[in-house]
Amino acid sequence: MKRIGLLSDTHGFIDDKVLKFFAECDEIWHAGDIGSDDVMVKLSEVATVRAVHGNIDNNIMRKIYPQHQRFDCENVSVWITHIGGYPGRYDRLVRPEIFEKPPKLFISGHSHILKVINDNKLNLLHINPGAAGKNGLHQVRTAVRFIIDKADIRDFELLEIDRR
Repeated sequence: MKRIGLLSDTHGFIDDKVLKFFAECDEIWHAGDIGSDDVMVKLSEVATVRAVHGNIDNNIMRKIYPQHQRFDCENVSVWITHIGGYPGRYDRLVRPEIFEKPPKLFISGHSHILKVINDNKLNLLHINPGAAGKNGLHQVRTAVRFIIDKADIRDFELLEIDRR
C-alpha cells in the first residue's frame, strides 16, 4: 500500500498547508509547472518525490524532470505528464500512445482545474489535481491525496486553500 500526494502548477510557491497535508504520504507526485527548485526541496523533505516538467519550467528543470513519467506503483500502471488533456479531449502530445498503451492511472496538470474522471473507453482513471500555486486564474488552490493498494486506487482526499 502506498499513500500518494498529488499536486501540480505550484509555479514556485508551496504552502505549508500542502506540506502538512502530505505529511503521511509515502510519495509525492508533481504534475509539472514546478517553478523553482525550492518547491522540490521542501516536498522532498516530506516524502519521495516524482515529477515532470511543465511549460513554465526552465531548461535546468527540464533536464532534471522529464516530460513524461511512466511507471508502476503497486499493481497500477501510472503515466504523469503536464499537458495531457482529459478523457474525450486528450492532447496531441499523448496521442496515439494513450490509445495504444493506456495506463490505469493518467495524471496531468496545466489547466489549473481539478478533475477526477473515469475513462470507460480506455479503462483508466484520469486525475488533474488543479493548481497548488498562487499564479493563474483559479480561485482555490488544490492538492489531492489517495491510496494505491495493489490494483485499487481509493480513499481520495482533497485539500482546498483560498487563493489569497
